Amino acid sequence: MKKTKFYSIHERLGAKIVDFAGYYMPVLYSSIINEHKAVRTSVGVFDVSHMGEIFICGEKALDFVQHITVNDASLLYDGRVQYSAMLYNDGGIVDDLLVYRISGNKFMLVVNASNKDKDFEWMNKNNQFGVEISDESDEYSLLAVQGPYSKKVIEKICDKPLNLEYYHFFNVKVAGVDMVLSRTGYTGELGYELYFKGDEVVAEKIWNAVFENGKEYNIQPVGLGARDSLRLEMGFCLYGNDIDQTTNPLEAGLGWITKLKKPSFIGKDVLLKVKEEGLKRKLVPMISEEKSFPRHGYDLSLNSKKVGHITSGTVSPVLDKAIAMGYVNIDYAKEGNQINFLIRGKEVPAVITKLPFIKN
Repeated sequence: MKKTKFYSIHERLGAKIVDFAGYYMPVLYSSIINEHKAVRTSVGVFDVSHMGEIFICGEKALDFVQHITVNDASLLYDGRVQYSAMLYNDGGIVDDLLVYRISGNKFMLVVNASNKDKDFEWMNKNNQFGVEISDESDEYSLLAVQGPYSKKVIEKICDKPLNLEYYHFFNVKVAGVDMVLSRTGYTGELGYELYFKGDEVVAEKIWNAVFENGKEYNIQPVGLGARDSLRLEMGFCLYGNDIDQTTNPLEAGLGWITKLKKPSFIGKDVLLKVKEEGLKRKLVPMISEEKSFPRHGYDLSLNSKKVGHITSGTVSPVLDKAIAMGYVNIDYAKEGNQINFLIRGKEVPAVITKLPFIKN
């Protein structure tokens, strides 16, 4: 089990600590609902240092990234970020990830904590381009500062104006510490992610500076519990729940990042065949007026017949309604169709809707 550089702070704040992807991580500090609402209305801070940072360097770095990811990395320029995914040869998803273009010969791939060893191995296995692949995950800490007041908090301690567009990054000093700062996050709110190196002393210096400058906005530390409910309100996929090795990006609603017109990439031939033959199932968002809690793995039914299963579910702290995503037989997957959550043997009525569940 690993500890992030912020672990002693989490302990001091009385966080509930859990084992997540081989790390001791805070799942909540006060309550998931309080932390969730803090991010939606003010500003919250997440320790996401368990995420993986893998660097691709070399003359053919772009060619390699193009080969292993589904999005078109040739559209990137220095300082630009792209959401993408890597596929197995059969079209199943290895991982979803962020691609940072540092230069034409250097990229940073930010991958999910639970997948980073597998991802690193997959990249090396498919390196026919002579690039250098280095896993620097243990060297980096990562804070996500998210919420409508996040810019006001960070710009006070940043040595550059925060005029970043969405999915862009630059090198700055925050609280006097060199780092990569990107306008990214998985909450649907205005937010920034801070990547930096250093020991616990450096980490605590940045944490304290952020919280000191966020006092007037009632800044809150936020755990993994609210991170999950926040991303679900926006309909963002979670690896291991909504996407995995058994799902392809077209059925998972990730066709928008899957550029089938770009030159060959791993899994492309299979996806072209899937598109030609038509989807058999589809990941859909669902909402219910009832507050019954839809959970991962529960069945979806219609007229007492199973038609799919839930991949992610919660009671939305903002809407105060049950929301979920799940795979449904394509014949039933149309927006507006009624469907039922099967919760402890009871059919709870829901409706297939469109994303995001909440509009910002």
